Order: sequence, then structure tokens, then C-alpha cells
Amino acid sequence: MKEIAQIRKLSLWIFIIPLLAINLCLIISQNPEFLESTIFEVDQIGRSAFSIPYLDGSLSISRASRTFPQYLIFKPAMFLTAALLFLYWKNNNLLINNLNSSNINHKFKTFGILSAIFLIIHSILLGVKFDIQIYKLFRRVVLLFFIIFEIIAQGILVYHFYKLKSKLEKLINKKILVLKIILVSVLASVAILSLPILVTKGNTHFKHALEWNYFVGVVLFYLFSRFFWKRAP
Repeated sequence: MKEIAQIRKLSLWIFIIPLLAINLCLIISQNPEFLESTIFEVDQIGRSAFSIPYLDGSLSISRASRTFPQYLIFKPAMFLTAALLFLYWKNNNLLINNLNSSNINHKFKTFGILSAIFLIIHSILLGVKFDIQIYKLFRRVVLLFFIIFEIIAQGILVYHFYKLKSKLEKLINKKILVLKIILVSVLASVAILSLPILVTKGNTHFKHALEWNYFVGVVLFYLFSRFFWKRAP
């Protein structure tokens, strides 16, 4: 099936591009001296001392990515990732329809495309300065919707594959299916359990560390997708 070949390719890029982008922004943020006296001199707000935010939550992805020149990397990378997400969910929808001899738009496609749209909106808004409380709230809501829709889409898609595992026996790696189920369950559980902390003030370092690690968890789903489908003979 040509959809499987497309899904394998798309999955790898959806994993690599955003992960590379945020970590490159982090490196620039922590090593601004490399760009001193160039047209890409790092904005003061976007500079930080060396740290491992995955562990200590010393800064957010937003702070590492929203200022010049980091946003020249972050925004295009997120726009490209959103486009790849659209193709990923579209191809999965075609694949499920082929397997079920149907022609419908499954819910995972709808939620997946919505997550891509909210990723684009979030990327556009990142770094735009408006000292208005409602704007700051709107930006957080957009990011929250991206995460919610992404997890819902991933969960529904995994459920479909689980139901079809007997039909897909020769096409998939069942161990990876189990890993995908575990990953989506952990992401959903962490989101629910962390919600009381996220909606209250304080715990900034915890929130930042969670943000970095949760981002890795979300894109890890796509790395699993790469190895979920067996290479065509």
C-alpha cells in the first residue's frame, strides 16, 4: 500500500524537524557569543545560561524560541511540521478506509488536522507582543488545544489499529503497537494529573521541565510510527 510508504516517510520527518528545531534554539540561546557581531546577534531576552531544561526547567521552549534569531528556525520548522501532520493524518485516513473498504473522514483525521492548525496559530502568535491579559490567555488556550487534539487523534488512531491488528498482522510490528498504546496512555495520564498544577500560579520550573519532556513524548509517537510499519518487501 502506497499510504504505508508515505506514512513511514512522514513519521520520521515529523519526529526529526520539531525536535531538532527546539534543541537548536536552545543551543543558540545558551551560546549567544557564537553569533556576536553578526546580523544574527541574539536578542537579550532570548539568552540564557547553560542548563538542561528537560531536568531543571530553567527556561521554557517559548523563551528559547520566540526571539531573534531563534524564531527564524522555530517558526518555519513548526509550519513545515504542521504541513507534514496534515499529510500524515490524511494518509492514515486513506489507509483505514482501504482496510475497511469505506470512504469516510475518521475522527482521528479531524482532530489531527485541527492540531496542525492550532500549531500554526501558536507559531504565528509566538513572539508577538501585546500587553493584554486576554491575548496571553488566548495564546495559552491555542497551545492547549494543539496538545489536546494531538493526543485525542493519536489515541483514536491507535484504537483503530488495535481493532485491525489481525488484518495488519503481516504489515505491523505488534511490539511497537504496544509501545504506542503505552505512550498515548502515559501522555493522557500526565496531562490529566498535571492539570491542577498547570492552572495555578507558581511551580514554574516544573511546568517548563514538563513542557520540554511532554513535547518529546508527543513527537516520539511519530518515531514509533516509523517502526510500526514493516518495510515493504
